[in-house]
Amino acid sequence: MSQNVPRSEQPDPDSLLGHRALPAFAWTPTWTLFRKEVLRFARVWLQTIAAPLVTTLLYLLVFGHALGGHIHIYPGVSYIAFIVPGLMMMSVLQNAFANSSSSLIQAKVTGNIIFVLLSPLRPTEIFLAMTAASIVRGIAVGLAILLLALLFLHLPLQHPFWVLIFTILGAGGMGALGIVAGLWAEKFDQIAGFQNFLIMPLTFLAGVFYSVQSLPGIWRQLSMVNPFFYIVDGFRYGFFGDADLSVWASLAVALAFFLVSAAAAWRLLASGYKLRP
Repeated sequence: MSQNVPRSEQPDPDSLLGHRALPAFAWTPTWTLFRKEVLRFARVWLQTIAAPLVTTLLYLLVFGHALGGHIHIYPGVSYIAFIVPGLMMMSVLQNAFANSSSSLIQAKVTGNIIFVLLSPLRPTEIFLAMTAASIVRGIAVGLAILLLALLFLHLPLQHPFWVLIFTILGAGGMGALGIVAGLWAEKFDQIAGFQNFLIMPLTFLAGVFYSVQSLPGIWRQLSMVNPFFYIVDGFRYGFFGDADLSVWASLAVALAFFLVSAAAAWRLLASGYKLRP
């Protein structure tokens, strides 16, 4: 004879799996994962912060001093000042991508990903923690480059709001894209290939060293397909108040890039893509 058990006395399936009950969103585990991701890159700052700084310094020395006296793009803006925001955003994008992608592939290869999977963290919380850590690393690298550049030249900052918004959207979108790449890759070589054959060319050819208005027709049209160009152009507008395109058009593309990357990353995390059998 069956006996009805009150719903309040029925066992919680999550508790049977060893998971504690959590509200729809829990800040404590999210903060813990975020802090762990920030400490991960902060402890190797020579590789994550200093190395991009040295690379940028070499770019400034080679391009700035070799071409500085021959190229003028914006009135009253030297060429070396023109390329500084581009170099900043290029480093922000590359390092934000590297932060989340390297974290995931290392966890998968070493088997440490199991500790995240067994935790009460939900896909949204994992996504927010890893993306926010990528934004922090991008901002840290960008600020380091800015402080270095200010030692050698005067750099105006006419619209700080646009600088901040494009930094967050660019780093956030690349952090989310890094999650996608980290989930897809099964070994370090695949992440390296993703960086070398996709991220590096697209960021390098995003108007960092030139204005797209100076390009021939076909190359200018190809640049318009590159979403990183809009992020760099809008970011540069925040410094000089001048850009190749309308800042609102750049904002629309940057926001679309962030939303698409975020949606793809969250969907893969929610499905357990290459994380669970």
